[in-house]
Amino acid sequence: MAEGTSDISQISFEDALRALEDVVRKLEGGEVPLDESIDLYERGEKLRLHCQARLDAAQARIEKIVAGPDGKPRETQPFDAAS
Repeated sequence: MAEGTSDISQISFEDALRALEDVVRKLEGGEVPLDESIDLYERGEKLRLHCQARLDAAQARIEKIVAGPDGKPRETQPFDAAS
């Protein structure tokens, strides 16, 4: 397989997601030989884990942004509310 797996940690979430979609498309097509299917599946799992880690990190950052000094979520207000 031409694509290496060591570069996965360096790619963006969007690129990893596109690569994962490509892997799924190839596997679902059923035209890939067995050995290549196994390699694709392994790469797909690594891409999935990378995407999940990026999503988890993004969620943690968002929770940190919206948390108050006491660690509890801040109160929200509508955008059109007068300040």
